[in-house]
This record gives sequence, C-alpha cells and structure tokens, in this order.
Amino acid sequence: MTRSHWQQLVDHAARDAPNECCGYLRARHGRVDEITEASNARSSPYGYELEGAALLRVNELDDEGWEIGVYHSHPRSPAEPSQTDINLATYPHWTYLIVSLADPNAPVVRAWRMADGRVEEEPVDLD
Repeated sequence: MTRSHWQQLVDHAARDAPNECCGYLRARHGRVDEITEASNARSSPYGYELEGAALLRVNELDDEGWEIGVYHSHPRSPAEPSQTDINLATYPHWTYLIVSLADPNAPVVRAWRMADGRVEEEPVDLD
C-alpha cells in the first residue's frame, strides 16, 4: 500500500473516533488499488459492522477476482484482533486490517488473516 493509502486509513479512524471506523480495499497481486470508506452500522467504540451496501460491494469485488481487505479501527487499543474480531472474520481468504489510535501521535496499521479461530499476521508494506 502507498503511504497515501496508509494515511487515508489513519485519517478515517481519527475522524470517526471515538467510534470504530470501517471500510474495505481491493488489490491485485498484493498491491492496493482502491480504498473505500464505509459506514459502521454499529456506530460503536467497541465494534464494527460494514453497512449492507458496502458488504454487498465487497462480495462483488471478491467474485470479480479482486483481493479483499476489510479494515476497522481500535480507537483506544492495539492493532491486534479482539476475540470479537476473530469470531466475526467469516471470510478466511480476506485480509483484515486494524488501525490503532491507542497512541494518537503514533498510529499503527497491522494486517491479519483469520480463519477457524487461527490468527496470522501479514506484512503491511508501504511503497
């Protein structure tokens, strides 16, 4: 992802704080092509849910062969999946990114693959 993409994720998280933000990205060959901000249907500082139209669009992109990443923020906690995040990660081939604003002066973006209760970190490479 480019530094501009990274900044877009951080800016979205900061705008929606103290609630969690969410959205999705599409990629080809591991390179992010586009990031789309979505509404958090839960409007909560403790969880997120992509609103219906966004989730439908993500599934369409998946069907079209795009690599999918879904992101959300942790306004006050580390960029590590909570048990709720793990339980809600129902698409094992998607990447889940978490933006942490726990230290607002040093935001962190980390990526995870989650399937069947297993969690593996993936690199976030900045171009």
